[in-house]
Parts: sequence; C-alpha cells; structure tokens
Amino acid sequence: MAVTAVVAVSALLVSYREVVLSADGLRSQAAPAVQDVAATRLALLRADWEANRVRAKLNGVPGAGETYQSQLSAADQSLSRLAERTRDDLGTINGLLDSYGNSITLGALHYHDDRPMQDQKFSEAGSLLTRAEVGLVPRLDKLQDRQMNRAERLATMGTVGYTGWVVAELALLMLALTLLSALWVLRDRCGRDYNPWLLGALALTVALAVVPLLATTATQRHLDNARGKLTEITTVAEQTKRATNVRNTDARTKLDIAQNAVSKKSQEVRKELSAREWPNSVYYGALGGGILVVLLPAVGIGRRLNADYWRAR
Repeated sequence: MAVTAVVAVSALLVSYREVVLSADGLRSQAAPAVQDVAATRLALLRADWEANRVRAKLNGVPGAGETYQSQLSAADQSLSRLAERTRDDLGTINGLLDSYGNSITLGALHYHDDRPMQDQKFSEAGSLLTRAEVGLVPRLDKLQDRQMNRAERLATMGTVGYTGWVVAELALLMLALTLLSALWVLRDRCGRDYNPWLLGALALTVALAVVPLLATTATQRHLDNARGKLTEITTVAEQTKRATNVRNTDARTKLDIAQNAVSKKSQEVRKELSAREWPNSVYYGALGGGILVVLLPAVGIGRRLNADYWRAR
C-alpha cells in the first residue's frame, strides 16, 4: 500500500502540476503575446492606411495627422507589452518601427508642400512596412507564428501528460483494490471491525482519482477554447494584410472591424483563462490528500499490528 500510494500520488501531482503550469503560462505570457502581436500589426496597417489616405488633404491643417499618430502610439505600446512577455529579441522590430514612424511623419507633415520628397518618404515607409522577409509586417508574421506555436504547445496535453494521468489513475485503482483487500482481511479473517484509518485512506483515494481529473478536464476545456480564440485572432490579423493597399472607405471599415474583433476575442481569451484559484486549490488539496493517503494505511496497519502484538504477549 505504501509503495502504490507513493507512485500514485507522485504521478498525480506531477501530471496535474503540468496542467496548472500550462494554464498559467498561457494566461500570463503566450496568449497576451499573441494578442499584442496582432494588435501591433493591425495598428501599423491602420496607421499606414490613415497616413496615405490623408496625405493629399493635410496641407498643413492642424490635427490632420492625429489618427495615424494615435495608431502608431498604440502599436508602440503593444510592442512594449510584448517585450515583457517574450524572450524574442525585438530590437530589430523596434528599430524598424521607429524608422517607419519617422518616415511616415516626415512624408505626412513636413513635406506636404514638396511632393517628390513626400512620395520618397512614403515609398520608404511602405518598404519598411511590407518588404518581403525583412519588413515590419513580415517580421511580425514570423513572431506571430512563434508565439502561436508556443500557445498551442501550452494548450495541448501531449503524450507525456496523458501517460502520467494513466499511470496515476491505474496506481490509484490498484491502491483502492489493495485497501479493500486489507479491509476484507481484517474484517473477515481477523474478526475485526472496519479499520477507520483504512476507510479514510480509501475515501481519499477515490477523491484523488476523481477531483483532480475533473479539474484537469475543466482546465483543458478552457485551454482548448482559448487556443481556438487565439487562432481566430491570428486569422483576423492575416485577412487584413492587403487592406492597407486599398484607399477606400471599405478598407477602413475592414480595419475597424478587425481591430474590434481582436479586442473582443482578447477579452474572451482573458475570460477563459481567468479562473486560477480553483486549479491551484485542487493542487494543494491533492498534495495534502496524497500525504494522508501515504500515511493513513501505514498508521492504521501499524496500530493494528502493534495492538495484536501486545495482546499476544
């Protein structure tokens, strides 16, 4: 019973802890990183669209560039948050963002009366934004793929996780059968009443087999839902890649819809991953119950053997 209890509790705690850590990692780092990359990308596309849309209408009018500047500021803030949540080196992306912002501002505000210079600055900004492989948007695409792969790894229970749960549940089943056998021996062959220590260990064994598994199932369901919504966020961001090349109202509407959709889906992801107290409580409850499951049978049998020994003497 002691050996089986130790194996069962160890496998259970390790397997459940992996689920809790995966949920924490997805909640605190991977999911926000995916959201921040999508927000940065959409803000840049919207800033580029706004700057190109109003470039011919600025003519020195105060406040005409506020919309694209606010979008650039939003992109910079999203990138700053992203830097706190990822180990990727964002120095190149930050440098490109600064260069892009400088070029688009010069083209939109400072050279509005010098059409050749304005065209040159907007061409430079467009190259910084969309140039294949090395532009801002392609680099953000690659970063998005890495962050999404990380989120999928955290949200998916792999072969090791399933194996751990199988070992834990089989060991708990074996422990329950062993406890029942011990209770039957003491009751039937030794003429004893049911041992309360073994009964308590049996009840805890059943609880350990059921409660953490239910908690894991619920947590995994939330992780799957969050992963699906993160996939939708990346899909929305991907579908707007070409919107910045169109200068009509429909393109602006698509960008607005995309930004609102990303914001809404991000709130849904946070809601899916917000329940952190219950899984942690289950873990510490399983830890305490596991210690008792190891100790109760040993104490119960030890007391019984000790009583019989002194009675025999």
